Parts: sequence; C-alpha cells; structure tokens
Amino acid sequence: MCDRITEQNNKSSASFSEMDTIEMLRTINEQDKMVAAAVERALPAIAKAADEAASRLAAGGRMFYFGAGTSGRLGIIDASELRCTFGVDAEMVQAIIAGGPTAVYDAAMGDEDSLEGGASEIAAHGISKADVAVGITASGRTPYVLGALDAAKKVGALTIGICNNPGSAITDAVDVAIVADTGPEVIEGSTRMKAGTSQKMILNMLSTVIMARLGYVYQNYMVRMVPNNDKLFARAIHIVQVCTGAEDAVCEAALKESGWKIDTAIVMIACGVGVQEAEALLLANGRSVGRVLKMRDML
Repeated sequence: MCDRITEQNNKSSASFSEMDTIEMLRTINEQDKMVAAAVERALPAIAKAADEAASRLAAGGRMFYFGAGTSGRLGIIDASELRCTFGVDAEMVQAIIAGGPTAVYDAAMGDEDSLEGGASEIAAHGISKADVAVGITASGRTPYVLGALDAAKKVGALTIGICNNPGSAITDAVDVAIVADTGPEVIEGSTRMKAGTSQKMILNMLSTVIMARLGYVYQNYMVRMVPNNDKLFARAIHIVQVCTGAEDAVCEAALKESGWKIDTAIVMIACGVGVQEAEALLLANGRSVGRVLKMRDML
C-alpha cells in the first residue's frame, strides 16, 4: 500500500462508477465534510505561519507561493485576488507555478519533477531573508516545490509548507509546516478534490489574517479594497457609511476627493480633515484606520 494518504484508495467510494448521480454527489459531499475538521486541526500552525509572515511583510518583505498543478493554480488564485480585495501591490504577494503561465491551463509535463527548476526561481526573483516562501503540495514531496523551499531557506527566507500527508518530506524542510490530513480522495489520487479544497481554505485563512495584521482590514471591512466596477463602487460607499455614520452623499464625495481610497475617506470624515491630513495620519499609523481612530478618541 502507498504510504501517502492522498494516494491511497478510499473504501467509501469503492463502487463510485456504479452509483446513481445523487449517490455520487452524496459520497463526495460526505467526504468534503471532513475537510474543515482537517483544517481545524492545523489552526495552530496556520496561526504561527500568519504571524511570522506578517512580521516579514510589515518590514517590507514579499511573499511567494510555489506549487505545481492544482496546488500551483490555487496559489495563483489567492495571490491575484489580494490585489482587488485588499489593494495589495502586485509585487508584495506573488505566485509561481511549475511550467510557468502556460501551466495554468495546460499541465506542464515534467516541470514539477525538477528540484533545480524550483531552486532557480529563488535567484530569479531575488528572494532574500526579508521574504516568505510558501510551498503548496498535496503529496508533500513535489521536487519543484522542495527545490524552491530549500533554496529559499538557504538565503534566510521564512519557509512555510502546506501539504496533506503527515510526515512527508516538506514537513522537515520548512520553518512552519501546515498539514491538513484530508485522507484518501473519492477518486483515487485526485488531489484537486479534498486536498485542493483544504489548500484553498488554508490560503484564504493565511492571506486574510496577514492582511488584517498589516492594517488592510478595519473591523471586518476591506478598507483598502480597490473599486473597479459598479458593484465595488457601491460597496466602497457602504463601507465608508457604516464606519462613519455619514450620509451616502457625504461618503461618496469623500471617496471621489480621495481618489476612491476607502481608508482615506473614512479618516477624512471621522476626523474632520482633508485628504492630505488624512493621508498623513494614516502613514503615521502604519496605514491602519483602527490606530488612527483610537488616537483620535484619546485626544
């Protein structure tokens, strides 16, 4: 029997191809219910990774996701969505997939098997001790990912591993190992299923907590969101309104004056100041709306 749990056969779905459609769906659904519990068991490791990564990024570092196949694509999704959701600079969080951009749509043959290929990305992106390298691999032994993490560790970067097999190679190769034991897949070895779902959940948690720690969130609002369509312009007005209690027209005017910077508009209204003073207050407080408003309340 294979020692990697993600590659073992799932007896609960042994007759999957003979099931009717609703039974297939129920089987998948029952197995998916195990994912949240597996992620819950990994929360202490996720917390450690988030705190240590946030410290590096707060000091000007960057975070890189490394993965192959499904894991690589999940890293790309998370990194790309941070730009609009939190207004994160594209350089701050980046995702690198084995095989390059073409592998997003078409799995690159053999690229994930190259230790050297992963290692070369560290020098190519100038990754240093200021940065964070996150390796994502269901098996926990993908050579491309291990090569990247090994090279990152040699230059002093913080290394984080996300995997689905306890005791795999990645757990001993990184500073912080996040292991979500999701068990065998419904379709043997198809780690785009439970393993992939757990990786998506972990990446959501990791990046969201890091952004909150860096001041990109006030209460539970995306105060650094970049509006770029009608829905998001309306959301921006709503966020400013609920954070300040001002009328929608006042909120919209402040947003327009600030160039649609939500955090700036909130400080303008809450502190009764103009754009330049609001920007100065935010910069003096790590661009944290919460710190600015606490300072105001202490005066």
